[in-house]
Amino acid sequence: MAQHISPYHAPDFFTDALAKGRHRDIVGGRWEETGNFQMELLIEAGLMPRHHLLDIGAGSLRLGCLAAPYLDPGHYWATDLSGALMQRGYQAEIADKSHLSPKQLIEDANFNFPGIPDTITHAICFAVFTHLPANHLRRALIQARARFPSLQKFLFTCFLAPDAAQSLQPFRQVDGVVTHDTRAPYHMLAEDILHLSRASGFAVTQHQMWLPRGQVLFTATPA
Repeated sequence: MAQHISPYHAPDFFTDALAKGRHRDIVGGRWEETGNFQMELLIEAGLMPRHHLLDIGAGSLRLGCLAAPYLDPGHYWATDLSGALMQRGYQAEIADKSHLSPKQLIEDANFNFPGIPDTITHAICFAVFTHLPANHLRRALIQARARFPSLQKFLFTCFLAPDAAQSLQPFRQVDGVVTHDTRAPYHMLAEDILHLSRASGFAVTQHQMWLPRGQVLFTATPA
């Protein structure tokens, strides 16, 4: 069986999951807990209704169903590998659609951010780089720095291994998830994340807090 960079990249993964009505399950479960937590992180990072938010890897809008009504109309944008997943979330989870047009849900497999306006002030990429090799983090950071001149903060999460030796082996995170260096879910070294962020034009902070499934939060600020 061919190994894909993540389960989400397997052929027909989204088609099969959506046919089974699993739009909430396939983004990791813990729907309300994780969505509320993401919203709290953004507000603590200074997100206000007048700001413009980009939700990268938005899935079925677990965050979007909270962020879109909080923000001024039209100020929430989302990207994901699967446009169909976002559209299902839009239909099923967005109660008041007056703040969000489905045209603001952009399918994007390569962090190119096509059609996203340059007014974005805040971006969040939650539980996405945990399922992608490290070069995807570098690409997302470089693209965000180049595309969004008004960007103030970019929040993202990763799994970490404690040191170089242990990074070469499967590592059990505090919440029980076993991560790997060459297959999903992926872990990285904190030093590598800090280097990639700085080399991409950001100052970066690693936060010491507990996140769902043992992820670690980083906040990148344009240098």
